[in-house]
Amino acid sequence: MTREYSHLFTPGRIGRLELKNRIVMAPMGNIGMCELDGRPSEQMIEYYVERARGGAGLLITGLVLPSYRLEPLLAEEKWALLPRIDGLPFLFRWRELVKRVHAYGAKIALQLTAGFGRVLVPQFAQGKMVGVSALRNYWDPRQTLRELTTEEIDEFIKDFAKAAYLAREAGFDAIELHGHEGYLMDQFTSPLWNKRTDKFGGDLLGRLTFPIEIIKAIRQAVGDSLPIIYRYDLTHNLPGGRSEEEGLKMGQILESVGVDAFDVDKGTYDNWYWPHPPVYQPRACMADAATKLKQVVKVPVMAVGKLGYPDVAEGLLAENKADFIILGRALLADPEWPNKVRRGAVDDIRPCIGDQEACIGALARGEHLSCAVNPACARERQYRLTPAATLKKVVVIGGGPAGMEAALVASKRGHRVILYEKAGELGGQLIPAGRPSFKSDVELYRQYLIRQVNKAGIEVRLGQEASASTVAADAPDVVICALGMIENVPPVPGMDLPHVVMAKDVLLGKKEAGKTVVVVGGGAVGCETALFLAQQGKSVTIVEMLPKVMPDVMHANREMLLMLLKEAGVRILTEHVVDAVTTDEVVTLTKNWRRETLPADSVVIAVGGRPNNKLYQELASLHPEVYNIGDSLKPGRVLEAVLSAYEVARQI
Repeated sequence: MTREYSHLFTPGRIGRLELKNRIVMAPMGNIGMCELDGRPSEQMIEYYVERARGGAGLLITGLVLPSYRLEPLLAEEKWALLPRIDGLPFLFRWRELVKRVHAYGAKIALQLTAGFGRVLVPQFAQGKMVGVSALRNYWDPRQTLRELTTEEIDEFIKDFAKAAYLAREAGFDAIELHGHEGYLMDQFTSPLWNKRTDKFGGDLLGRLTFPIEIIKAIRQAVGDSLPIIYRYDLTHNLPGGRSEEEGLKMGQILESVGVDAFDVDKGTYDNWYWPHPPVYQPRACMADAATKLKQVVKVPVMAVGKLGYPDVAEGLLAENKADFIILGRALLADPEWPNKVRRGAVDDIRPCIGDQEACIGALARGEHLSCAVNPACARERQYRLTPAATLKKVVVIGGGPAGMEAALVASKRGHRVILYEKAGELGGQLIPAGRPSFKSDVELYRQYLIRQVNKAGIEVRLGQEASASTVAADAPDVVICALGMIENVPPVPGMDLPHVVMAKDVLLGKKEAGKTVVVVGGGAVGCETALFLAQQGKSVTIVEMLPKVMPDVMHANREMLLMLLKEAGVRILTEHVVDAVTTDEVVTLTKNWRRETLPADSVVIAVGGRPNNKLYQELASLHPEVYNIGDSLKPGRVLEAVLSAYEVARQI
C-alpha cells in the first residue's frame, strides 16, 4: 500500500461490522439481472464478486423489495423485475453470492427498498400504482397513485423485518434502507409528497414514522447482529422539498433510533443530475452533504458523488470530511479501482466518462446495466478475455476509441498488433469531445487509452494513412477498420461560406467563432459546442429540426445540459430547418413554413455524420478476415464504438 492513499486503506467500523478499508461499492445493478422468479442470477453473482475481487471493502446490493404485495413490478405474475428475498427458496443463491464475496475479504449489505411510488415506470405497474399520498406519476402525470392505507403500511413494515431476518440467514453483513432520490420511503419523509393525516404524516417526526418503525422492526428481528445503514438526501434541492436544515435534523433523529451509518447525497428524479451526476457535474459534487451531516451525528457518514479520483477520495478522508467514500460508476468502469490505488497504479485506472448511457440509460431502454468504457461490466464471465488459440498479426486502422480498444483487446490476447492513425495523435473524436472544461473526464479516458496502448507495446504508426497497398505490405492475418465518420454538411445555399465551420474545428481551436453564433444541430455535440461557446461570452442560438434537442441523450445528462444552456443564455429553436446561410444571417423555416432570420457572424455545423467505410469495402475484397467497427460501421456514441471493438477483438 502506498502512503499517499493510506486513509483509503485504513480499516473501518460500522456498528459491530469491521471493514478492511474505507471504499464502498454503491448500490446499483439489480434491475433485470435476476432470474425470472427473482433469484439472483449467475450474472448478478459474477458482477458483485468481480467488485469484491477488485478490492472494495463493502458492497451494497441494488434494490431488493421485502415484498411484492404493494408494487408488483411484474410483467407477468411470476416474472420479477427486482431480486427477491421474501421466502426461504431465494436464500440458496443469496448465500452463494455472500460466500463468494466474503472469500475476498469484502463485506456485503443488502439494500431494502419500499419501492418506487410516484417514480414507478407505468409499464411495470400492471395498473397498480400506490404512493404515500394520491400523487401524480412522475413519468405520466395523467395517472394518479392510490394512497396506501394505514393497515397496508403496517403489514409492509413486518415484511421489512422478515426480509432482514432472511438476510441474516443468508449471511449478509448489514442492511441498507433505501430512503433517497424520491423513491417511496423518501416520499414518506418529505412534505413535498407526504400529505397524510394519520400517524405516518404531519410534522417531521410523523413523516419519519415509517422508516423509524422499519428500523425498530428490524432490530426486533435481528437485534444488533446487522448494522443498519440509511441512505437519504440531505436536501432535495427542490422548492417545497427537504431543506438542509431539516435533513440534518432527520439524521439526528434516525441516529437516535438505531441507524449505524449514513449514506448521504442530494436530489431526486425531478433533478436527476444530482443523485446521478453526469459528466457536467464537478468532482465530489455531493461530498459537502456528508461533511455537514458528519458535524451533527456520531455514527459514520459515507460520501458519494463523482469520487472516482483517488486524490479527491483520499483527501475527503484525510481531512475528516467523511468516514467512508462510495464509488458507483467508477467501479463499473474499473472493478479493480481499489486494488490499483492500493498498489500505486492509479494511471492504470479506467476512468468513467459520465455519459451514463450504458448504466442508467440502459435500464431506461430495457437493457441490463453495463458500462460504455468497460463492455465486460455485468457480463464478467462471458466477456472475460482469454488467450488466443492461434496468434495472429492484426492491423487496426484508426486510432479513435474503437481502434484503440480493439488494439488493446487483441494485444491482451496475445496477437501482434499494428495501429495506424493518420493524425499526429491518438484519440479520434475523443479529442474534440474532451476539449471543453466540463468534459474533462473524456480527456482522462483518452489519456488512459493512450497510456495502455504504449504499455502494451503496440506498434503505433502516427501520421500514416493506411491504404490497400500499405496494409498488403504488412501481410496481416486480420484487418480491423475503425476509420470513424465523415461529417455531414446540410445541402443548403451558403454552407461553403468562410464563416461556416464544423463543430469539431471550433472545439479543437482550429477555427475561431465570432461573437454571434448559430449552431446547426441540437444533438449532444451541438448543445455541448453551444455551451462551450456561450461560456466564452458569445451569443449563441441552436437550430434543431426535431421537436426537441438531444432526444436520445440519457435523461439526467440531458436535463443538466439544458439547465446549463439556459443559465448561459443559449437560445434554442426547435422545429426549425436551415434554408440558407448568408454572410451575416441564417434563414430558417418553421414547421408552419414561416421564414425567420437569425443574425450570425459564425455558423457552426453539428449534424452528425456518415460511415467512413470506403477503405473497409476495398479491403474486404482483398483479405479473408476484415472487420468494420465504431463510427465507420455506424456513427454513434462511445458505448457503441467500444462495444463493437471489444466484441470483435475478443473473438479473433
